[in-house]
Amino acid sequence: MTGLCRDRVVVVTGAGRGIGRAHALAFAAAGAKVVVNDFGVALDGSTASGGPAQAVVDEIRLRGGDAVVDTSDVADWAGARTVIDTAIETFGSLDVLVNNAGFLRDRMLVNLEEAEWDAVVRVHLKGHFAPLRHAAAYWRSESKAGRPVDARIVNTSSGAGLQGSVGQGNYAAAKAGIAAMTLVAASELARYGVTVNAIAPAARTRMTEGAFADDMAAPTSGFDAMAPENVSPLVVWLGSTESKDVTGRVFEVEGGIIRLAEGWRHGPSVDNGARWAPADIGKGVHEILTAAADPVPVYGAR
Repeated sequence: MTGLCRDRVVVVTGAGRGIGRAHALAFAAAGAKVVVNDFGVALDGSTASGGPAQAVVDEIRLRGGDAVVDTSDVADWAGARTVIDTAIETFGSLDVLVNNAGFLRDRMLVNLEEAEWDAVVRVHLKGHFAPLRHAAAYWRSESKAGRPVDARIVNTSSGAGLQGSVGQGNYAAAKAGIAAMTLVAASELARYGVTVNAIAPAARTRMTEGAFADDMAAPTSGFDAMAPENVSPLVVWLGSTESKDVTGRVFEVEGGIIRLAEGWRHGPSVDNGARWAPADIGKGVHEILTAAADPVPVYGAR
């Protein structure tokens, strides 16, 4: 065990497998007390089970750490509150919320069904907002009661949310929403002693192995750049007291690379000094497009 997060109470959602599991183990190794949340569903959203979360808790305890299972659905309002209450009732407080839970329903937009859109937006976007909302309410009440708060939220966006991804319109929209919500939450919660950041990870998981099998295959030897464990050190640091001056940021992380994502910002402009006539717009638009940097290509675009 190390001391970077010693005795900090951490909730990790979707922590039964993949990146979430790696986060939970890494926080425990850093001395944190961990609530391992996982609804335990299969990739198609069926067969909820507490088995994956319990397996991670057992592994943490075997290594001498402290952890507890929570199998609530974080995209359900009451379920999300239960996750936060589990941390407070079990360990006496909450210091870090890592929003990680999610799944895929990939399909081209012309074939995407309403239920597939709703499911992905619900699990990713509402599944981030609902735990964040209940955790924020707890920290606000602690702050107003005069008790010091030094809390962290780490959200999980995606390259798909930052640049878009062909065949993942629902997922990209949800992940873009998470990135935007991170900026809003960072601004609103700073007054209560809470920082809010997001990561956009690239790693081999159940969700990605089908979509990106060729790119994410494990190497036969040497450093495995796609191992989920590569993502967690940044998340543990963002959850520590050392990161108190970092908020409202999105970090891309892949293998040994950490990159700061620079999102939408004001670019070149042209001022007509008065209302534009539609026939004159084309010249102005082409002027600013010429002055602008080329956009980053959408993932999967040909």
